[in-house]
Amino acid sequence: MSQLNRQKIVESVPQKGFFGHPKGLFTLFFTEFWERFSYYGMRAILVYYMYYSVTKGGLGMDQTLALSIMSIYGSLVYMSGIIGGWFADRIFGTSKAVFYGGILIMLGHIALAIPGSIAFFFVSMVLIVLGTGLLKPNVSTVVGEMYSEKDTRRDAGFSIFYMGINLGAFISPLIVGSKAIMNTSFHLGFGIAAVGMFLGLVVFMATKKKSLGLAGTAVSNPLSSAEKKKVFTYFIIAILIIAIICFFTIPNGILTFEGFINLVSILGILIPTIYFIRMYRSPKTSSDERSRLIAYIPLFIAAVMFWAIQEQGSTILANYADTRTQLDFAGIHISPAWFQSLNPLFIITLAPIFALIWMKLGKREPSIPQKFSLGLLFAGLSFIVILLPAYFGGTDSMVNPLWLVLSYLICVLGELCLSPVGLSATTKLAPAAFSAQTMSLWFLASAAAQALNAQVVKFYTPETEMAYFGVIGGASIVLGIILMIIAPKIQRLMKGIR
Repeated sequence: MSQLNRQKIVESVPQKGFFGHPKGLFTLFFTEFWERFSYYGMRAILVYYMYYSVTKGGLGMDQTLALSIMSIYGSLVYMSGIIGGWFADRIFGTSKAVFYGGILIMLGHIALAIPGSIAFFFVSMVLIVLGTGLLKPNVSTVVGEMYSEKDTRRDAGFSIFYMGINLGAFISPLIVGSKAIMNTSFHLGFGIAAVGMFLGLVVFMATKKKSLGLAGTAVSNPLSSAEKKKVFTYFIIAILIIAIICFFTIPNGILTFEGFINLVSILGILIPTIYFIRMYRSPKTSSDERSRLIAYIPLFIAAVMFWAIQEQGSTILANYADTRTQLDFAGIHISPAWFQSLNPLFIITLAPIFALIWMKLGKREPSIPQKFSLGLLFAGLSFIVILLPAYFGGTDSMVNPLWLVLSYLICVLGELCLSPVGLSATTKLAPAAFSAQTMSLWFLASAAAQALNAQVVKFYTPETEMAYFGVIGGASIVLGIILMIIAPKIQRLMKGIR
């Protein structure tokens, strides 16, 4: 997309209308609010649905296998952002990608809400993975398109948008978790998640015409007619090959759960590597953009380490809440799913404080690499904290829930240093020809992290609990210190981007 076209898009968006920000921020804020309500409500109960017994409404899977599948599912959700970014950049633009993605997500949650066999579970996973890949990276890209590159409101706009994400994520585990676990009705919980996505689609379609202008409509790197025919042919061939492979390998025991988990773990690391190389070598990438891509690599690695810890809130820490935590506390019975509301609750509470701190610091505000470093230090500390109950009381005792609350709080401090900044930095550092796809690359950090987690969670047992949290937490702290040391070099490679 040329600089002139970007300027036309910005001028088409009403620039005043939502807390001093472009009017379209309202549309995207509430679209993402309901999409995150839908996704996090489902995610809050999914691992329990997998390993709870059939008599409790679950699928009765092995607990370790359920944790690995949950990680792989999370990895595929973010990995599919490649597909969503590509379709947006080359076929129908980001706005249509958001709409089509929302429909697939809603259908996936409806499939989960239908009582039935494990087949419904896997159909829903495919729909939600593809839908989130279309919606998630592209809705963030539309936010970036509403601001000029030099607009000082840009970071604040992403912070407000991030609040919408977390408001939906806070409410949904409380509602869905209560219905699914405390009332032993998982399918009702998934049905509530489907309604959430439907409401998101209604908000998006009802308000986008008057608020988004041309944002999300441009196809930055469209396919030619010849390329479209070639892509369609490849698409059909790929589907046929996958269908044939599954037909022969699954019944014969060649493609197993374990084999699929290992395959996705490899792809989680391989795909972003190929992505970096392809964008760097593209003739459409300028010399300054290549320098910025080099600067993005250590930030990407740092993000992988951070999300590897943060995303364990839906796996290891969810299991910890269910099996190691006192759920009768202060006169109330706590659903283990409620703990997953802690992360967004703390973000909603602390995000304005962090925004104020950055503004007050002015020129002394930490650079982007330094904020990433702080994120890693806090993430590592959150895992050091959660090993302390086992150190003081042993791995057989039930843990006061406040330890888990403290761990989530410390990790959120790191998230507020890294995540909103990472979203904004990605839109700034992206090569013009790969705008939506670079946003997909940001979400590939989460894909790589969870692909890594699919292997790592296998080492978690009550006996290895202290070593598990200690090694991972310590690695994050060491990486954070290294990143802080090389931060000035990374900043120079950004070529003026701050």
